[in-house]
Amino acid sequence: MKKLIVHLCFGLVSGLPLAAWAGAQVYEELSASVRAALSKSVADTAAPRVVTTNPREAEAWLAAMSERLKRFMPDPQERRDFLVTVHYEATRAGLDPQLVLGLIEVESGFRKYAISSASARGYMQVMPFWVKLIGTPEHNLFHLRTNLRYGCTILRHYLDMENGNLFRALGRYNGSLGQAEYPNMVLAAWKTRWAWHYTDTPRTAGQNTAQHSG
Repeated sequence: MKKLIVHLCFGLVSGLPLAAWAGAQVYEELSASVRAALSKSVADTAAPRVVTTNPREAEAWLAAMSERLKRFMPDPQERRDFLVTVHYEATRAGLDPQLVLGLIEVESGFRKYAISSASARGYMQVMPFWVKLIGTPEHNLFHLRTNLRYGCTILRHYLDMENGNLFRALGRYNGSLGQAEYPNMVLAAWKTRWAWHYTDTPRTAGQNTAQHSG
């Protein structure tokens, strides 16, 4: 039995290197106006894109982030689809896309089908009660676009609740408000592994920002 327990623990640690930090947003009653606003936000159907007026900046961001993401997602097209969606959903929610990448790294280790012990799901570890609260029954939290849309919308909601205090908003997102470990991990991942600043350099003509098909 002791060997079995050790084996299971090793499997959990090795297979889910970052999932131990996946938390659970806490269900709270929402006012009718907040609920309506969040419902409208998750209903967005516009095609995801890298939100910038500069095509060179878009491609530079995709190239830089794709290189960093390679160890988590070996397939180039999967990485591109994922990053285009992250950038669009984060930007429309008023979030830094690199912050969202840091959060995803800590929450799920970039695993699409991650499930926490509290049943939080997908890349951004969204709790299923959100679908009933602000979504519709067909919303699948394991779908790339849906998961990121919910996750970014929820983090934006918590930021608004906390008057822009990111540390506290991250605590709410993880269900660990008042504890420093999780916010510090996300902030560290954001600043040390995903921070990026655009530098305009010459590049091959003819490359355009790709849109994500779903």
